[in-house]
Amino acid sequence: MSTQKITIEYDDTTVRYFMIASVIWGAVGLLVGVLIASQLNFWQMNFNMSWLTFGRLRPLHTNATIFAFVGNMMFAGVYYSTQRLCKARTASDLLSKIHFWGWQLIIVAAAITLPLGYSRGKEYAELIWPINIAVAGIWVIFGINFFWTLAKRNEKSLYVAIWFYIATIVTVAMLYIVNHLSLPTGPLHSYPLFGGVQDALVQWWYGHNAVAFFLTTPILGIMYYFIPKAVERPVYSYRLSVIHFWSLVFIYIWAGPHHLLNTSLPSWLQSLGMIFSLMLWAPSWGGMLNGLLTLRGAWHLLRTDPVVKFLAAGVTFYGMSTFEGPLLSIKSVNALSHYTDWTIGHVHGGTLGWNGFMAAGMFYWLAPRLFKTKLHSVAMANMHFWLGMIGILLYVASMWVSGIMQGLMLNGTNEDGTLLAYPNFLETLQAIRPMMLTRVVGGTLYFVGYLLMVYNLFKTFASGSPVNGTVEVEADEKTIAKIEQKFPGFINAPVLYSCGLILFSCIWMFGDGIWMILGLILTIAVCVAAIMHFEIAGSKWSQWYDQLLEHSYVFTILVFIAAAIGGAVQIIPTVTINRADNIEGRIQVPYTPLELAGRDIYVSEGCYNCHSQMIRTMVSDVMRYGDYSRLGESIYDHPYQWGSKRTGPDLAREGGRRSDDWHYFHMINPRDISPQSNMPAYPWLNTADYDLKALPAKIDAMRRLGVPYPMDLSEEDIHEQARAQAIEIANGLNERGAVTDENKQIIALIAYMQKLGKYTDTTQVTMNPTENQE
Repeated sequence: MSTQKITIEYDDTTVRYFMIASVIWGAVGLLVGVLIASQLNFWQMNFNMSWLTFGRLRPLHTNATIFAFVGNMMFAGVYYSTQRLCKARTASDLLSKIHFWGWQLIIVAAAITLPLGYSRGKEYAELIWPINIAVAGIWVIFGINFFWTLAKRNEKSLYVAIWFYIATIVTVAMLYIVNHLSLPTGPLHSYPLFGGVQDALVQWWYGHNAVAFFLTTPILGIMYYFIPKAVERPVYSYRLSVIHFWSLVFIYIWAGPHHLLNTSLPSWLQSLGMIFSLMLWAPSWGGMLNGLLTLRGAWHLLRTDPVVKFLAAGVTFYGMSTFEGPLLSIKSVNALSHYTDWTIGHVHGGTLGWNGFMAAGMFYWLAPRLFKTKLHSVAMANMHFWLGMIGILLYVASMWVSGIMQGLMLNGTNEDGTLLAYPNFLETLQAIRPMMLTRVVGGTLYFVGYLLMVYNLFKTFASGSPVNGTVEVEADEKTIAKIEQKFPGFINAPVLYSCGLILFSCIWMFGDGIWMILGLILTIAVCVAAIMHFEIAGSKWSQWYDQLLEHSYVFTILVFIAAAIGGAVQIIPTVTINRADNIEGRIQVPYTPLELAGRDIYVSEGCYNCHSQMIRTMVSDVMRYGDYSRLGESIYDHPYQWGSKRTGPDLAREGGRRSDDWHYFHMINPRDISPQSNMPAYPWLNTADYDLKALPAKIDAMRRLGVPYPMDLSEEDIHEQARAQAIEIANGLNERGAVTDENKQIIALIAYMQKLGKYTDTTQVTMNPTENQE
C-alpha cells in the first residue's frame, strides 16, 4: 500500500472568527439580561418604548445567549477540535465562510426583528419564518462541511467528541425543522402548523432538547476534547463515555413533557416525561464524573491555571443542573416550582455556569494558541472566575429562595383548604422583590467579570499574530474511503438487543392487560439475554463498536434513530389521535377577526413571557383562576400560549371578568389600576392601528390549519365584522372616559382578552357558545 507524508495546515481563521463573534455577542446577551432583570424590579426601565419592553427584550436575551453566544462558541470549538481529531483541514473554506457570515446575519436579523415585535410567540423559537429558513439552510451548510471533513479524515476512528458533534448536527436539524413548521400569512408573519396541546408538546420536545442538543451535547464534546488537552491527561474512562453518549442521546429526547406537568397534557405523556427525566440522572452524572476524574493527578492546576478553574467549575455546574433538572420533573416538586423563579434559577445555573464557564475556559486556552502569544493577564482571568462564581451563586440562590417562596404563597390555603392564604397575586410579587434585586446584583457581577475576559482576550489578540496549526500525517488518500465503503450492516447483537428492548418496553408501558404483562416479561428476557451474551462475547461487541467508529455514516444513522424514537412515540399519537377526539367535553370558540388581530398583538408584545394561559389541575390554581383548563379549550390556538412563567396572573379565564375600560387603563398605565404592579405601560397601543388588511390572509391560514371558519367568509365580510366589533368596543370605552378610536391596537387586544376562556360544552349541544362563561 502506497503512503505519502503530507503537511496539513488547519483552517484556524474560521475558528478565530467564531470565537471573536461569540465573545462580542455574549456581551450583548448579558447586557440585555441585566437590563430585563432590572425591568422586573423597576418598571421605569422599560422607558415607555415599545422596542425596549421586557416582553420583547426577553426573547432577544434568550436568543442572543443561546444562538449567538453559545452557538458561535460551539462552532469555534467544533471547527478547532474536529480538524485535529480528523487530522484533516476543514473540507471547504467557502462553506466555512458562508457558515460564519450567514450565522452572523441571522443573529443581526433576530436582533432587529424581535425588539420590533416580530415573533412566533414560542419560547426559544420566536424567530419569524424567513429567518428560520435561513437558520435551516446555514445549519445544512455546517452539516455538509462537517461530514465532508469526516469523509476526508486521516484518522480512521471517530473520537468521543466527534460522537457528540454528530448527535448535535442531526438532532438539532430534526428538532428545529419540525417545531418551526409554519404557514405564512405574509412576509413577516406565520402561524405554526400545530395548535393547542399538539403545539405545546412539539414546542417542549424542541425546547427541552434544544437545551440537550444545542447547549449540552456539543459542549460535552468540547469537554471531552479540551479538558484532556488542558491537563494533558487521557479521558478517565472510555467505556463510561460510550455509556454516557448512547444513554444520553436516547433518553434525553423523551423528557420534554416534564415542562407540562399538571396541565391538560394527557397523563401518559406527563408520566413518560417524568420517568425519562429521572432516568437522566445516571448518564448525566456519568458524563460529569468522567470529566472531573480526567483531572486526576492534575488537581494542583486549579490553584494556578484559570483554564482548568473554568473547565472544572463548568463541569461541576453541569452536574448540579442535571441533578436539579430531574428533581424539578417530579410531579409534586414541579407543582411547587413551575411558573416560578426556581425554574429561572435552574436555567441560569446551567447557562452561566456550564455554558459560560466552559466557553471562558476554552477561550483562555485557544487565544494564546490561535495568536501565538501568551495570555495577557492570568490575574485578570482569575478575577473573572471569582466575579463570575460569586455572581452565579447570588443569582441562583436568590432564584431558589424566590421560586420556593412564590410557589408556597401561590399554592397556600387556610387550614381547611377552603380559602387562598394569599388571594392577591401582587402579594407574592412584593414578597420576592428583594430576591429579584439580588438577581440583578449577581447578574451584574457576572457581566463585569465577562467584560474583564473581553478586555483580556482582545489584549491577547493584539499582542500576537494569527497563526494556523499544522500537522504532518502519513496516509493513503484512499484508506478512509475504502473503510467507509465496507458497510458492516445493522444485523448484530448490540443493535438487535437495543431494538428489542425499546419495542418490548413500549408494549409494556403503553399496553393493557395481557399485552402489558407480555411486554414486561419480554423486556426482562431481553435484558437478561443481553447481559448473558455480553458476558460470554463482550470482546466481539467491543470489536463491533470499534468497527462502527470507522464508519461515520452508519454511526450517524444509528444516532438519528436513537434520537428520533422518543419524539415519534410521543408526538405522532398526540397529533393524529388527540386533535379532535380528546377535547374533554369542551371545544374552543374560534376567534372573530378582531379577536384574532388582538391575539397577534398579544403574541407580538411577548405577553406569554409573564402570563400563562393554563390553569393546572391543582386546588390552588382552580381556587385562584377558575376551573382547570381542558384540552379542547386551546385547540385552535396557533401558537399555544400556555406559558412557563407567571410574573403576572394566569389569563386562561380572563374573558368577562373585568370591564373593557379596566383593560384599557391597565394597558395604558398599570399603576393606575394596581399601584404595586411592575408591568410595563403600553401607551403606543392607543396610537398604533391594528393591521386590518392582513386579516383575510390570516383567517384563510387559520382555516387551512383546521379552524372552522365559514368557507364563504369573504374579505369584505372579515373587514366588516372586525369594524363592527371594534366600533362597539370603542363606543363603550369612550362613554367611560377611555378616549380611543376603533382602529387602534388596544381595541383589538381588549377584544382578545374578553374572549379568553370561552368554549362550547360538547356535552350540552344546545348550549349557545357565546353565553358560556367558565
